[in-house]
Amino acid sequence: MKTAIIQISSSQQAVVDTLLAELPNSIVMKDAPVPQLMKECFAQHYNVVFIGALGICVRALNGLMTDKYHDPAVVCMDTTCQYVIPVLSGHVGGANDLANSIARIFGIKAVVTTQSDCSRLWALDTLAGRNGWQMELNNAPSLNHCIAQYVNKEETALLIEHNSKEAEELRNTKASHVSLVDGICNVTTQQLLLAVTHKEYKALSIPAIYYRPAVLHLGFGCKHQCNPEGIVEQICNCIREKGFSPLSVASISTHEIKKDEPLFRALQNKFPWARKNIFTTEELKDIVVPNPSEKAFQVTGLYGVAESCAILASGNSHLLIEKQKGCVEGSTNNYTFALALDESQTNHGHIEIVGAGPGDPELISVRGKRMLQKADLVLYAGSLVPVELTQYAPDGCVVRSSAGMDLEEQFALMKQFYDEGKFVVRLHTGDPCIYGAIQEQMAYFDQYKMDYHITPGISSFQAAAAELKSQFTIPEKVQSIILTRGEGRTPMPEKEQLHKLAQSQSTMCIYLSAGIVEDVRRELLMSYPPETPVAACYKLTWKEQRIYRGQLKDLAKIVRENNLTLTTLLVVSEAIDNRKGLSRLYSSHFTHLYRESKD
Repeated sequence: MKTAIIQISSSQQAVVDTLLAELPNSIVMKDAPVPQLMKECFAQHYNVVFIGALGICVRALNGLMTDKYHDPAVVCMDTTCQYVIPVLSGHVGGANDLANSIARIFGIKAVVTTQSDCSRLWALDTLAGRNGWQMELNNAPSLNHCIAQYVNKEETALLIEHNSKEAEELRNTKASHVSLVDGICNVTTQQLLLAVTHKEYKALSIPAIYYRPAVLHLGFGCKHQCNPEGIVEQICNCIREKGFSPLSVASISTHEIKKDEPLFRALQNKFPWARKNIFTTEELKDIVVPNPSEKAFQVTGLYGVAESCAILASGNSHLLIEKQKGCVEGSTNNYTFALALDESQTNHGHIEIVGAGPGDPELISVRGKRMLQKADLVLYAGSLVPVELTQYAPDGCVVRSSAGMDLEEQFALMKQFYDEGKFVVRLHTGDPCIYGAIQEQMAYFDQYKMDYHITPGISSFQAAAAELKSQFTIPEKVQSIILTRGEGRTPMPEKEQLHKLAQSQSTMCIYLSAGIVEDVRRELLMSYPPETPVAACYKLTWKEQRIYRGQLKDLAKIVRENNLTLTTLLVVSEAIDNRKGLSRLYSSHFTHLYRESKD
């Protein structure tokens, strides 16, 4: 959506230029009466930034406003650039967000008057849209009625039956008058329910807002060219009767011979947000269905279209609703459907491989810290990871070092917690992809079909650049960074031996090689000049950090005289302490191209 900046005076030009540069897809409207410009903005459904007096802005809106679901965002900014005020469509239209963005651009005050924002409460009317959920009400006269209860801090129950970072954010940011409940039966004294769930609950008498995440996968089959009239409603009613919400349908799937069926189009119209899957026999043939049909096999080569499609789309072999056969009364329009819950929502354990960063507990990523704060088990890489990082773990979490364990023992411990449905953090130093030894662990996870994910971390080579106050790439001098190691007990591939990599004279960061530093020095001197700057970085960002600078010819001496050990990163590069060279990013030619592309 475009943002129109209404300019009423040439004295505002500097402010307008800044807004044009900072706000994507923005344009200027001027040289006409303000009411006329505002009317045109509404006709084009542009967001509006009006620079001028609030009274002028308000009078220009007369006769244009419809409701908060259709009106564009309008904000007013005073001519002295001190305040920016959301005037219309604060939450739903995005005026509050636009005002806050402008406030950050100029370092000024956004005067937001919406009660939920002022009280630091959730905007209940935008939660669904922000998180990709559908929304529905129950026992409530209107959404505004529920919002009023919430912002007036009436006792509110929060039920979360959904696994996602968005749901986790709700848990972590709930207000003091909101109680997290484990199940619908625990909603007792509250006056309002907020529920993130794919399940249907009709017994409650209190007002409720249901947020429906897309986690249900619908597979279907039908008679050739069957009339869809009445069928979609039958399917939705059956889903509700089984205790689930049709608003949580994430995908609609069928076999390729059904791709042109009118029922497929009707289902797409009913669930426009849902993904559409057309599977082949080859994709579905190995899926075991609970209700095989010989007739289906004769037609499609499969023992069940609806069930196999739901299983494949969801990644979950267990069906919430096994094959249901249906037919609209008085017709021969036979159909089948099945429903499965997305595999990500099943109650099993999870393993998060987390990059701990180079050592400083504050250099772990926000996500990595959040993973530690919810862990049931933290298995960390012994002396390579500072124990202080494990203190982010909650009370009751089991914290173990893997230093004295072999691979099988580590896996056995993680699998024990995983099988109990627990959350496991495998904490590795730096970034796990760099000499992190996670490949062997992932092979076990894959073999046992375990759910896992990797949270990247800051590597020690990045910490080295920061601590050395150096940019490791220099225009027209050094444009590559090589992360490698010397050849010790682990052989190096012939094509990656140090003396061959050194031929490029790139910035070279050498791990795990302090113990063979003489060999490293000898190979590097085959290509690098003896005076090439080097740095030996010991325990980067730890309390014990030590960094020694010098020249390549003295590298072995630096390491030996300072008793540096395996936790040392060796950096060799002309880029160390280099302050020469100008990036093209700062040339006037590049700036001209940037502005031209925005126009």
